[in-house]
Amino acid sequence: MHTDVVLLNLLLWTFGESGQPRPRGQALEPYRHIRSTKTLVPLGSSHRIGSAISKRSPDMTKKWGTKTEQLLRVDDHDFTMRPGFGGPAVPVGVDVQVESLDAISEVDMDFTMTLYLRHYWKDERLSFRSNTNQSMTFDSRLAKKIWVPDMFFVHSKRSFTHDTTTDNVMLRVYPDGKVLYSLRVTVTAMCSMDLSRFPLDTQTCSLEIESYAYTDDDLMLYWKEGNRSLNTDERISLSQFLIQEFHTTTKLAFYSSTGWYNRLYITFTLRRHIFFFLLQTYFPATLMVMLSWVSFWIDRRAVPARVPLGITTVLTMSTIITGVNASMPRVSYIKAVDIYLWVSFVFVFLSVIEYAAVNYLSTLQERKERKLRERLPCTCGLAHPGMMSASYSEMDANTTGNYGMPEENGVKRERMLVQLAMESDQVTGHVGSSAYSNVWIDTHVIDKYSRVIFPGSYTLFNIIYWSIYS
Repeated sequence: MHTDVVLLNLLLWTFGESGQPRPRGQALEPYRHIRSTKTLVPLGSSHRIGSAISKRSPDMTKKWGTKTEQLLRVDDHDFTMRPGFGGPAVPVGVDVQVESLDAISEVDMDFTMTLYLRHYWKDERLSFRSNTNQSMTFDSRLAKKIWVPDMFFVHSKRSFTHDTTTDNVMLRVYPDGKVLYSLRVTVTAMCSMDLSRFPLDTQTCSLEIESYAYTDDDLMLYWKEGNRSLNTDERISLSQFLIQEFHTTTKLAFYSSTGWYNRLYITFTLRRHIFFFLLQTYFPATLMVMLSWVSFWIDRRAVPARVPLGITTVLTMSTIITGVNASMPRVSYIKAVDIYLWVSFVFVFLSVIEYAAVNYLSTLQERKERKLRERLPCTCGLAHPGMMSASYSEMDANTTGNYGMPEENGVKRERMLVQLAMESDQVTGHVGSSAYSNVWIDTHVIDKYSRVIFPGSYTLFNIIYWSIYS
């Protein structure tokens, strides 16, 4: 094989490519040189083919094999400086697509929002030649090599750019140098809440966007299309709040050390759903208050029935108040729910105090009756009829004969004891009969008044409360 190749080369050298014999005396060139000239032919033909392709597709953006850095001339410029450095402020338009409101926390007084943040500006250093005026789209790798606005979220606690499955960053460059820079961000920011009307409250929170390094002399931040720059997903919903309104504003923020900065605001209004708190807080508290009123219809001598009922309602109200405050921040002012729960607690506590008063007055009355029995002679067999007043009817005498037996409401028996004591003082001539004239005390009257006063007062409180806070 090698011998055939050598003979073929000798024939080509002898006759040349035209087929004519070479003149005598011409030196034989080395084989290495002949081989190199033969390998140059396919390279030349490939170059001619590539030139034809470039003529058919003159758009450099679509040319296969062209590096992005070479097309955008990234290495030819210093992208650590802002566009138009030394000149007027570079305008940067912003628009936002709110994807979701993830959480609202009253305890931490913050909210979590996921959004698409898009920036628009023009950097002539990134302009390129394009006959079709088509843009080029890149990911985060090129965004790290060029200048981008240094936006940050004011009053943010935590924030991050999503990176599943890759960094959620998009960079789109147009032939005239206009740039669209978009990223997907989740941010947790502070929201100062006024909980004085909780849970019948309406809260207003805002997300603030600002440049960290560039003042308004270097970077002019603005909403690209006013209120239309903020778009929200119609499916956004919260378990405890109704989203009433989203709107945008622009203000200037001043820092004493660095100067004035443009600041963009995304403001939204939230109204709390009350139904959850009606079921979990208001209805149970109201039922406990109504349950405490049951003791007003229980006999005052049924101590084992009335005392546990009052204690149970008091402890239940304490549990409800503790549960509500456990899920709330420790604020130094009174909330609307605190007013309702503590007033309800006072009503329950007063029902216990009411029975304590009834029981004390009943005990005091029994002591006085015992003293009267000790002073009066026995009238069981009517052995001393002369001591009885002629004004007594037959019914009164029969009632006296049944002394010691319970009568309805205990009223007749007490009245007769007092009258007997007064007659005895008149017969014996004892002084101090006035000391027994006021012994008759109907302790049931406290329960009778409580049956009306407690429900009426609580109903009036509810009318005033809901008219103020609803």
